[in-house]
Amino acid sequence: MTVSQSGHSDSGQRDTMARLREPALLSVAEMARADALAIAGGISGAALMEAAGAGVARAILDRWSPRPVVVLCGPGNNGGDGFVAARYLAEAGWPVRLALLGGLRGLRGDAASAAARWPGSVGSLAAVLAEGSDWLDGATAGGAPLVVDALFGAGLSRPLEGSARAVVEAVTARRLPVVAVDMPSGVHGDTGQVLGAAFHAGLTVTFFRKKPGHLLLPGRSHCGVLRVIGIGIPGSVLDEIAPAAVENDPEAWLAGFPWPHADGHKFSRGHALVVGGGRMTGAARLAARAALRVGAGLVTVACPAEAFPIYATALVSILVEPVADAAGFANLLADARRNAVLLGPGAGVTPTLRRQVLAVLGTDRATVLDADALTVFAGAAGTLFERLTPRCLLTPHGGEFARLFPAEVTDPATSADKLARARAAAARSGAVVVLKGADTVIAAPDGRAAINANAPPELATAGAGDVLAGLAVGLMAQGLPTFEAASAAVWLHGEAASGVGPGLIAEDLPEALPRVLAGLRTRAEGVKR
Repeated sequence: MTVSQSGHSDSGQRDTMARLREPALLSVAEMARADALAIAGGISGAALMEAAGAGVARAILDRWSPRPVVVLCGPGNNGGDGFVAARYLAEAGWPVRLALLGGLRGLRGDAASAAARWPGSVGSLAAVLAEGSDWLDGATAGGAPLVVDALFGAGLSRPLEGSARAVVEAVTARRLPVVAVDMPSGVHGDTGQVLGAAFHAGLTVTFFRKKPGHLLLPGRSHCGVLRVIGIGIPGSVLDEIAPAAVENDPEAWLAGFPWPHADGHKFSRGHALVVGGGRMTGAARLAARAALRVGAGLVTVACPAEAFPIYATALVSILVEPVADAAGFANLLADARRNAVLLGPGAGVTPTLRRQVLAVLGTDRATVLDADALTVFAGAAGTLFERLTPRCLLTPHGGEFARLFPAEVTDPATSADKLARARAAAARSGAVVVLKGADTVIAAPDGRAAINANAPPELATAGAGDVLAGLAVGLMAQGLPTFEAASAAVWLHGEAASGVGPGLIAEDLPEALPRVLAGLRTRAEGVKR
């Protein structure tokens, strides 16, 4: 499986995203368009629904042994998928009961046709609630059932209410296993937000491509195991849709990864400059080691003169330059071979740091601004934004983001949507933004975005963010464009942490990189062949 790159220019145009195949993410509207394009191309809606329902049934048969099943169907196409799945499970000999939200007369189109092919009786959600011990506890059906949630899927846009919410709460209270069709009902397909209440599925079966809500929290925690199945929609529809969001997977950036060449040397692999503080020296040291481990040919830490002995004693393969004043810092920047700069980790929120950031931005270098380099512009974001370019990377956590982008935090149109907030911040600042968290979002000013899903909880530890910033500047020093460098750094960060596992501390992350990079190179070589 291969994917064309989204371009190696930091000003990459959105139309380059039309070439993406995997790992594209589709919004709810884009998925509806994919359905429509497939139908316009000669695949009937009924055939798509039949394939979807059959795929759900196969996923269930693959995972569970025969047992009672309760299929909960909604009034739209998601419910139609449920009717098809119920029929296939019944044909496989499973005891199946089906309950519908609303009446059969309310069904339309393909959903009505699917319901007409269901040979069994159709109950109601009201009956499920009124006869809970029968439907959900299995008093007369041979034991507690597996519940198939085909109520609403990803298209739900308002909070669950009435009998639908009551059924979610009843199933949740009983801790019954749930299979969600497309998306657990109650989870917004685009934002991952829970709309009042939502099923906690053990398995979610979605179709053609994932949606942002499958990866963004809290939606991801409601999906359980996520399985994507084909239902006959041709991949060529992505050329028409031109999706601008992807899951952050190596397939999106691996072809351009800066592997060392046989004729290369340390200067050809870039020279990263990490600006360190005088008191919290560990942050810059972690970042510098990460930049070196990820392949930068040289790494220099610039530090206050009084902290020079600390850095020089602790760092072996990394250069240390004491900086006494602004003139000394300017001299460091005068060497064009120092082609990527990281500022912020452990630097302190000081006027000196602010001047250093502005000095670096005046040189048009690849630049990463993290931690204190973001906070120092709180209340004066415009001063920073007018100097940023797509060659700059901002790596805020939630608190830093709120200080730098307050409008994106309070605007009702974006406040509950992490993907929208990151995109708005990138467009407003003119830089690539990494909005960190367990569901980190990487966004570029041109609208491209990636959602990361491989970060383990062990990454919630002091210094982990400094390592991430170091990975990014190390990749940017080697010439990887900002968006791709940020995406690769975030993925490598998560993969390294997963390899270490419980007991992880930030110092472990750079040391875990060789194994991760070796596996990545093997994967890259496999793609080339």
